[in-house]
Amino acid sequence: MNHRSFVAAALFLVIAARLSTAEERGRDKHVVVVVWDGMRPDFVNDQNTPTLAALARSGVFFKNNHPAFPSSTNVNGAVLATGAEPAHNGIVANEEFRPEIDPRKPFDTSDFAALDAPDARISKKFIAVPTVAEIVQKAGYRTVIAGSKPVAQLADRSRNRQSDAAKKSVVVYRGKVLPANAAAAITAAIGPCPIRAGFPNDSEDAWTTRALTDVLWKEKIPKFSLLWLSEPDLSQHETAPGSPTSLAAIKSSDDNLARVLAALKAKNALTTTDVLVVSDHGFSTVDLVVDVAARLRAAGFDADREFSDKPHAGQILVVTIGGSVEFHVDNHDATVISRLIDFLQRSDFAGVILTRRAREGTFTLTQAQLDAPTAPDVLVACRWKEQPNEFGTAGQIASDIGKNVGQGSHSSLSPYDMNNTLIASGPDFRRGWTDEIPSGNIDVAPTILRVLRLKTARPMDGRVLQEAMRDTKARPAAATEELEAHCDLGDSIWHQTLRLTTVGKTTYLVQGNGGRLPKEPSAAPPKGRK
Repeated sequence: MNHRSFVAAALFLVIAARLSTAEERGRDKHVVVVVWDGMRPDFVNDQNTPTLAALARSGVFFKNNHPAFPSSTNVNGAVLATGAEPAHNGIVANEEFRPEIDPRKPFDTSDFAALDAPDARISKKFIAVPTVAEIVQKAGYRTVIAGSKPVAQLADRSRNRQSDAAKKSVVVYRGKVLPANAAAAITAAIGPCPIRAGFPNDSEDAWTTRALTDVLWKEKIPKFSLLWLSEPDLSQHETAPGSPTSLAAIKSSDDNLARVLAALKAKNALTTTDVLVVSDHGFSTVDLVVDVAARLRAAGFDADREFSDKPHAGQILVVTIGGSVEFHVDNHDATVISRLIDFLQRSDFAGVILTRRAREGTFTLTQAQLDAPTAPDVLVACRWKEQPNEFGTAGQIASDIGKNVGQGSHSSLSPYDMNNTLIASGPDFRRGWTDEIPSGNIDVAPTILRVLRLKTARPMDGRVLQEAMRDTKARPAAATEELEAHCDLGDSIWHQTLRLTTVGKTTYLVQGNGGRLPKEPSAAPPKGRK
């Protein structure tokens, strides 16, 4: 089926959903979450995303949706799965340093060998709270997860399945399959997962979508399904947001969404299914690349990206996460941390500095909802500015090593990283409505459980998006707070800000930035410097 056919099919499905009445008002039976990795909401329109734009018109577009910080994939994969802040679910970065897993260097929190250790010690404790898939399975329902990135397995990471529902549930992540005996049926039906080659990564995303719709949905639509697409994230990293390659990647994800909707229609499940399309984070363009570890060494620090042996007093492990940087100081040495903060406040790349304990000119990890035992001593969100890139897409950031100037990255506190896509359509959601009340990825899990009429043993940090529900009168109020921190550097003033918005008991980080100011009373704080 070509792209134009997909668009026509999707528009037909939306019209059919609008016309349904009595059946649509019945109890919802299915939830399908489709993640477009790295999708910025400002690219949702009839030209780039005809299927998604039509879905938004049939449902709810969440205008002010926010990822958790750091605005990166694994952090928000865990948040989407659990409805818990990073401080509570335990995943605080894409790359983390945990000596019990690797005493020398950071590891990828979405995929590492210890998850498959025979004793399953790590996999049982790696995420500290239950996921939506696990809650659904506990209630006796089968779930399926399919992703072209390893992060998909965070939604259902169990290697030792006990209940009947869990044994029937399947996870596919970048061609790997759990349980392993489910792989044969997928390969027999659609062949092996293609090897990633070039951009867009449309072949791998299409295979993953078919694994879901053609195989895992063949007999019956499960109570809960999740499809995690790698695009447009991969293409935006290699090129930039708004590039021709990235726009083609966005269209490939739109084609896969059309496949999902067509499969639901073929199964007569469209009118009993809530479909949520969400991205894990936004995206920016890199305008300054800094080798932070090298700069620290040049300034006299003992800084490395990997420990050669047991770390020694004062040594700093520098962990890059793109638009943010983690610093682990051996033995939490207070003197070294103070020197490090002074260095960062005088740098040209720091935007917001976060520390374990309150220090002059910084915010605490607790204020950013990151105060987990595995969090670093210091975390820096790199500075950002509003200027457009060569393709006319606004938002540029400084970045640690990994990408070049002109390529794309994220993980900062830029509003272009901290505003992401969320669209919901189906029998439980309002039609043709834009929700301007702040929301977040942290709200997806509790909202799913509400529409599935399931409860969890512990309250989630996110809120149910009640105002977006059908026939609701809920209009929760939002309160915005602007935090400021200053430090006199002698020849200048370090100044940083952090904007937070609270709805009910849920707080969203909106943006933050900082920089050095001259010592003139008239100097204005750098918010989104142009």
